[in-house]
Amino acid sequence: MTSDSIPAGHRSGFACFVGRPNAGKSTLTNALVGAKVAITSSKPQTTRHTIRGVVHRPDAQLIIVDTPGLHRPRTLLGQRLNDLVMETWSEVDVVGLCVPADQKVGPGDKFIASELAKIAKRTPVIGIVTKTDLVSQQQVMEQLLALEKVMEFADLVPVSAQNGFQTDTLADLLVARLPEGPRLYPDGELTDEPEATLVAELIREAALEGVRDELPHSIAVVVEEMRPREGRDDLIDVHANLFVERTSQKAIILGHKGERLKQVGTTARRQIERLLGSRIYLDLHVKIAKDWQRDPKQLRRLGF
Repeated sequence: MTSDSIPAGHRSGFACFVGRPNAGKSTLTNALVGAKVAITSSKPQTTRHTIRGVVHRPDAQLIIVDTPGLHRPRTLLGQRLNDLVMETWSEVDVVGLCVPADQKVGPGDKFIASELAKIAKRTPVIGIVTKTDLVSQQQVMEQLLALEKVMEFADLVPVSAQNGFQTDTLADLLVARLPEGPRLYPDGELTDEPEATLVAELIREAALEGVRDELPHSIAVVVEEMRPREGRDDLIDVHANLFVERTSQKAIILGHKGERLKQVGTTARRQIERLLGSRIYLDLHVKIAKDWQRDPKQLRRLGF
């Protein structure tokens, strides 16, 4: 579409959702984009990269930057993730602070709000109560009132990414705060993440399901190679390494006689095939990168 055919008053720009880990930011991003561009998990600290999802509307193009959850860091990785969040805030047109309806507004939310208050003069901040499908209307009202006391918001809105409650209203509120401008991405493009990054994230999501609490931060995935198989245009070979920090963690990922890793491969393959629209052969290996979260050299090698 040429810029001439863009309707007058068309808006385009960037929004980002912030909140403590597991506040429903990635699920909300996927719901607004209408496709899976951010990985979701019941484990906190799932998102490690800022992933951009693109919402196409006749009147606007909204680019949502999904950031890692902000938290008080305990490792170098934690600090780098926080730096990433702060950097994103300074570059977007509007910020949404996500607080789940089923958890009390706590110190973590107040810590983030106090950081957001520093940018609120130049960047509007919208308060979003997520996961409203999990509680009664009365609890949603109470959560909105509690959130209102945390900081001065440009707007407050309750939503549910699961059943679509008010997600369109939220999109309208975000779009209203974007500057007028042309489309920044081609029609139909839903994310600007390289495919290999998305594939690595889907493998990590599959690996996170059902593992013990100490593992999420310790898993990193690197796609070593991804290419169509020679002589076949219907099959893509994907070779990836799953990195953990200790031998005991490797045993957890592998499971009894490698059963767990096999399950991870099956789950990841289904998601990757949906993403790439092609059959894939997935070759997965588990390796140990000792204490990688605290080692600058290893963090760089693993893409942080």
